[in-house]
Amino acid sequence: MLEIAGLNAWYGRSHAIQDVSLSVRRGELVCLIGRNGAGKTTTLKSVMGLVANCAGSIVFDGQEMTGQPVHARYAAGLAYVPEERRIVPGLTVRENLILGVVASPRRAEAEDMIEQATAMFPRLKERLSQIAATMSGGEQQMLAIARAMIAEPKMVLLDEPSEGIMPLLVDEMFEQFELMKQRGTTVLLVEQNVGLALAIADRAYVMESGAVVHADTAQAMLADQSVQERYLAV
Repeated sequence: MLEIAGLNAWYGRSHAIQDVSLSVRRGELVCLIGRNGAGKTTTLKSVMGLVANCAGSIVFDGQEMTGQPVHARYAAGLAYVPEERRIVPGLTVRENLILGVVASPRRAEAEDMIEQATAMFPRLKERLSQIAATMSGGEQQMLAIARAMIAEPKMVLLDEPSEGIMPLLVDEMFEQFELMKQRGTTVLLVEQNVGLALAIADRAYVMESGAVVHADTAQAMLADQSVQERYLAV
């Protein structure tokens, strides 16, 4: 589904990621883990076309995406949930969800799509007319995920979804990630909660200083204390 080869990205003169190569098979949930500043978010942004200075190969569902604009990547079936939720605070929950279908060929079916999206997170269904900014941080994160999923993307990029969220809602969120995988959605997940992430993932890559330094099955990485101490200890 996704094949990244020799990916490099720069912010000005800063070489943020260096020759990153990784793959995500169709239907997999793959984790990208590492310390803060390792390059994980930049990798996701590069895949989505949000880094201006980027080189290398990004092949998604058989199409070369390098140089393609963000809307073309979205149209191909990529969705992205960035850090810190990024909902539109002055809009209602329903209006935020509608934003997720504006560019979809199925936008005439918006109400049916909202019904399906809120089935993932029933508490959103109870708050459709509520101003999004008045919800808790966890509920806003659920909204951001539901907005990304509403157009039924082939693959979703999730960046730190549990950050700043109470444990009860984190558990609920990760249950939904497992269900997304069961329904056939491919997922690339960046997550600081390594234990939870590896518990639901198929495979994982570890990044350090802008490069991939280790890759293995999630089960093997969860059991490898030396890897966690070397690359993941705070």
